Amino acid sequence: MRFAPVAFRTTRVTTTEHVKAALLATKDLRELTPERLRANPGALPTLRMCTAPPLAVDRLVGLSSANKSLVSRMEGGNLASRMTEELLQTHLASVCGVLNQLLDRDIFPWLDAGIGPSAHERDRASSIVADRLCSAVANPIVRNAQEQRQLAMIGGFLDKRGYRKQSHAVGKPLKEMEPATYTFRMNLPVGKTLRVNIPIDVVIQPMKPRKGRLPILIEAKSAGDFTNTNKRRKEEATKIHQLQAAYGTNVPFILFLCGYFGTDYLGYEAAEGIDWVWEHRIEDLLKLGL
Repeated sequence: MRFAPVAFRTTRVTTTEHVKAALLATKDLRELTPERLRANPGALPTLRMCTAPPLAVDRLVGLSSANKSLVSRMEGGNLASRMTEELLQTHLASVCGVLNQLLDRDIFPWLDAGIGPSAHERDRASSIVADRLCSAVANPIVRNAQEQRQLAMIGGFLDKRGYRKQSHAVGKPLKEMEPATYTFRMNLPVGKTLRVNIPIDVVIQPMKPRKGRLPILIEAKSAGDFTNTNKRRKEEATKIHQLQAAYGTNVPFILFLCGYFGTDYLGYEAAEGIDWVWEHRIEDLLKLGL
């Protein structure tokens, strides 16, 4: 209750500025045309939230019969590189046709008035659309911000005990990580026939390295309800199986937990050989030999 509202509001402030930019790029939705969309493909996520009701990507694709690959690329701010000029124009026109027909005119009253909006009207509309955008991804916003906070907490805990943050050289064996160092968001290669990198939130080499010299691997996890954790519990099991196959069965993989993790989740992880430390008992990290 203390943290999530701040994270959401901060993101909404930034998102509001993106919405204003999308409105200005389309002359406050009065020129929502293929040419404007072509020049500003990254505005599409905002424009989908300007309709009544707001449109999910698949719904927009279905209603407009537009190319799904094109719409997906526009969501990332790009256009389809191999599409012919004529076909691109046709699909953009279809997308604009759906958006124009469904624009939420209660939010944008200037459309019916046939004049440009006042600064207050634009600010109000931008705040509403930004809130829609943030609400659609509220859980990831809060989860990502929580993870940043958790990493900062672990970093502060280690710094006070004489550890230093230091990146481990790419390609250098993991066992050669320097004692009393840690790093965040480190990619570890796994797999024999198909090599892939899996991200580890925190990697710590104790002052006195463990037998075998493998550092401690920590995954930061936070959850606002029990249901979400049960959906995600297999992610960690898959990760530890990949790590064990690549680095041995004694790889030290720990969860750093904040929030709602019930007995079903914890029991599942324990059965996979995964231990955990609660955020409110961060000093338990010392039991790992730190």
